[in-house]
Amino acid sequence: MNKKSIGIIIIVIAIACCIGGFMLLRNNRTEKENNTNSSVTTNDGTQDKSDNNINNTGKVLVVYFSATNNTKIVAEKIAKNLNGDLFEIVPEDEYTSDDLNYSNSNSRVSKEHNDETLRNVKLKTTTVDNWDSYDTVLIGYPIWWQVAAWPVNTFVEANNFNGKTVIPFCTSVSSGLGQSGKLLENVANGGNWLEGHRFSSRPSDSDIKEFNDGIK
Repeated sequence: MNKKSIGIIIIVIAIACCIGGFMLLRNNRTEKENNTNSSVTTNDGTQDKSDNNINNTGKVLVVYFSATNNTKIVAEKIAKNLNGDLFEIVPEDEYTSDDLNYSNSNSRVSKEHNDETLRNVKLKTTTVDNWDSYDTVLIGYPIWWQVAAWPVNTFVEANNFNGKTVIPFCTSVSSGLGQSGKLLENVANGGNWLEGHRFSSRPSDSDIKEFNDGIK
């Protein structure tokens, strides 16, 4: 083999090595960029490659109104499962057991049901500390005559939900969620309102966990 042929072979080998190195560098860079885009920093600073769980998008707040403690129990368990904070909606004039006697046409809730002008229930406060820090807000309430208990409306109307994901949930003995979540959305100032969920008045822990696990 003459010197000219040997020189050509060396040049070909050198070009092949350069191309191979370039392709390897590009593949490594692409893989690194994909890993960066798919990972989300969790609250404890670790990297989680799943971006579906709301815990990865920011702080969670569970807001609730509870007339007989059923909704309160559910709200507390949801907040614990999601590592979220709690805020209770409390009327200035709190409801008594007599007020909640739905079978008595002269009870407070019956009068408020029959006269919508009485449903503007004043709350002790509508202000949530560090409200702007919450990306996801769950709002829980009992169902009163197929709608959310009206003290919840007061809270919703008083706050700005822009930039937040909002998930309603209710507790009831027999009624479904119905249009209660949609009606709250209609009076809300912004927010990305998702489909809500109905719990029985005393749901099991597994029912609550299943709801939490299904939140995206």
